[in-house]
Amino acid sequence: HGSVEDLELEDVMKIGYQGIKCTESGGPEPGVGCAGRGVITAINFLEENGAYEDVDYVSYDVLGDVVCGG
Repeated sequence: HGSVEDLELEDVMKIGYQGIKCTESGGPEPGVGCAGRGVITAINFLEENGAYEDVDYVSYDVLGDVVCGG
């Protein structure tokens, strides 16, 4: 496990069919943290590193069954 400061966009984003950009942010460790915090961190990282440049649509598949604190 590392921190977001140690990542480059290329570490988490793959370019697929027709230039579709796909990323995976993972989730919190069981019993620790809050999934919402991870979503915010992931979106901020993507924005700060230019992942949204030259895209027409953005779609999110967000984990919805993790309660804060596990």
